[in-house]
Amino acid sequence: MGVRRVSVDRLLEQPLSRGLVAIPFVLIVTITVVDLQVPTDVHLGPLLVVAPALAASLAGTRMTALAGFLAVAAQVLIAVFHGGLDTPNHMAQITALILLSALTVFLRHIQERRERALSLARSVAETAQHVLLRPPPRRVGPLRVAWLYLSAEDETQIGGDLFAVARSGGSATRVVIGDVRGKGLAAIAEASLVLGAFREGAHRYATLPELVGVVEESVYRNLADVVDTEHDLGEHFITALLLDIPDHEPQAEMINCGHPPPLLVRGHEVVTLPARHPVPPLGLGELPQPARARPSDPFTVEAGDMLVLYTDGVVEARSPAGVFYPLVERVATFLPAASPEALLRHIHRDLLDHVGGSPADDAVILVIERTASRHLHRPHLGVHLDGHPRAHAGDPPRQPSD
Repeated sequence: MGVRRVSVDRLLEQPLSRGLVAIPFVLIVTITVVDLQVPTDVHLGPLLVVAPALAASLAGTRMTALAGFLAVAAQVLIAVFHGGLDTPNHMAQITALILLSALTVFLRHIQERRERALSLARSVAETAQHVLLRPPPRRVGPLRVAWLYLSAEDETQIGGDLFAVARSGGSATRVVIGDVRGKGLAAIAEASLVLGAFREGAHRYATLPELVGVVEESVYRNLADVVDTEHDLGEHFITALLLDIPDHEPQAEMINCGHPPPLLVRGHEVVTLPARHPVPPLGLGELPQPARARPSDPFTVEAGDMLVLYTDGVVEARSPAGVFYPLVERVATFLPAASPEALLRHIHRDLLDHVGGSPADDAVILVIERTASRHLHRPHLGVHLDGHPRAHAGDPPRQPSD
């Protein structure tokens, strides 16, 4: 399930404008008829300037020009019936209306050009993101996958959030989710380094540390060639979380490179899986260490369990009062969830309600469920979850401190 934020204003804009575009022309007729009926010492003609102004906010340049032309024509008609065109008062009103209408049409034309440029930029951004991300199918091996990409409030910006799911030798699934520091085309280029190396190495390297080492080395070697040092002088790095989930074993593993920890949903319980062996973000620091010196963190994913992966745009989303979104507590209130898609829909709606509109930063949520498999081997292994933050369905929400 792929969901993108769509502005409510954009959804309503076209049908609403089509219904309201008649208002300026109704006003022209109404003002003209009333002005012709009132005494000659009452002047309603100057109100006609409202028509092109309203048309500019409800329609395009042509409709605005038409409204301005009809308003001037109506003012001429009023002048003919109220003393003639040669009176100074009527000449001043007609001249002023012509100038104001022309200015309104010109400004609407400029705005229309900007809207076309914005629409083109948005289309290019969405196409670039779709090509780069290549969203995974709903089913990958024994896993069910649902994903959500929320654009930031300024839809002309191309975010640097990334995720990918790939098969490894037909017996395991590798997952990556990450977040590039910064936005724009440079962020897309940095994200492409991670995704390209991950997709190439996911099926070639037997262990997760080896795969992370390859991704880390690719970022280290190529990051300087793609970063935007002219407009962004800060440090450039990518936080990332990589997982290896075998098809027939509940024992999975992860390596966390400075990324927010994943959540494990088991029944009515939500558990945070912090990194016991954290790795610095990709591109930050010296040469990557050898793969054998990069230990992974094991955890168990049994049939029916769900993993919730996310970027910091989710947990750092603030309410109007400045409160961060309490993801762990909120996920617990949505349990039990019938499917990854159902859980994702609940989080999506709740996150937008918490923010009160559009998020201030891009956000990605990836929900992965292991389905039941007759080949799934269940050794007597500890879940390795004791002592870590967790929440249960029905617990009162706890607001994180700023």
